[in-house]
Amino acid sequence: MNRIARSMGGVFALLAAAAAPAGGPGAAPLPPPYAGVYQPQGVDEIGFWREADEDERALANASEVIRDEALNAYVRGVLCATVGKDRCGAARIYILRTPVFNASMTANGTMRVFSGLLLRMRSEAELGAILGHEFGHFELRHGVRIFKARRSGTDLLSWAAVLASMGPGYQTRNSFADLRWSVYGSLYRYDRDMEREADLLGLGYLNAGTLRPQAAASVWRNVMAEGEASSRARGLSKPRFDQLAFSASHPPSAERALTLAALADPGGDGRDDGAERYAAALAPWLPIFLDDQVKLNDFGASDFLIAELADRGWTAPLWLARGELYRARGNPRDLINAAEFYTNAVAIDPTLADAYRGLGLSLLKTGRPTEGRAALRRYLTLKPDAKDAGMIAMLAPAEAREP
Repeated sequence: MNRIARSMGGVFALLAAAAAPAGGPGAAPLPPPYAGVYQPQGVDEIGFWREADEDERALANASEVIRDEALNAYVRGVLCATVGKDRCGAARIYILRTPVFNASMTANGTMRVFSGLLLRMRSEAELGAILGHEFGHFELRHGVRIFKARRSGTDLLSWAAVLASMGPGYQTRNSFADLRWSVYGSLYRYDRDMEREADLLGLGYLNAGTLRPQAAASVWRNVMAEGEASSRARGLSKPRFDQLAFSASHPPSAERALTLAALADPGGDGRDDGAERYAAALAPWLPIFLDDQVKLNDFGASDFLIAELADRGWTAPLWLARGELYRARGNPRDLINAAEFYTNAVAIDPTLADAYRGLGLSLLKTGRPTEGRAALRRYLTLKPDAKDAGMIAMLAPAEAREP
């Protein structure tokens, strides 16, 4: 097997070189000069773009795409403010109603932004940090680079497996296993280095722009805080955000937070972060995104997000979401708390029909049927065409009239 390893040494050296850490220590780089509209070069890139074009055709008609013109224009505006108006013209943004913290960008300029990401951002600067990161992947052509690295690795393993079959024995199998794990480890490390490279370029966009670059580190601090809240509610031990799994495709969150904080332009700390504008733009969709989050059945994470959103003041939609969260968990004490949260919601907005629904159901389950039925009847008055109107009417029949 040593002969096999030597014969493949050149290919493996290339793969290892490709997996070397991207960039070195120092400040986050400024964006490179804009080179205009990019066209794919070579067979690999052309093929990548064609596949991405086919995916985008399907995506354009997908039911989960949010087609709110105002929200789409706002998110595009944040991207343009982050990477510059010249660059952002290369991106086509699709906002997906998917309650997951994620965003991505493909080789042809298709950017996907998940509603779960929008729910977790607190400002234009935080959103810009993520959008800039994804645009960095696009500008640096990471997709095709990762494809080529994986192809080199799998080619190496394929040839090594053929040659290993010619020399059966324990030592041969053991050497092949070592080579296989070395290749896998190099590919995983390469993925992580591409993420680090995109982090640095994304921060470079913020450093060169008008939004507060320190917000990039805040994103990952919030991610860690949410993870801790989720684990705590499940009775699990505190997650280790400074540890790296062998197969991890991204750097540890603690590393990202520390690196981005260290490389953010100190002179930008006093810049506007656009928090008020962000809250106003997201307000029409916030109740929907919160409802999707509550339905994930992750009590700790949902309660953390609601409390974070309420840091600027409790609103009727936030009280409603918290009531729904506690009622869904359904412990007797949760139902009592839920009734209080719903009451707070209707005190702020007496026309919030769904809050009366939750209040009524909570009161019925806590031994207050008269108040519960009254709340449900109020729900039906405010929302007579509700999908569950028939069921609610059975729980809260109309009061008998005086003879």
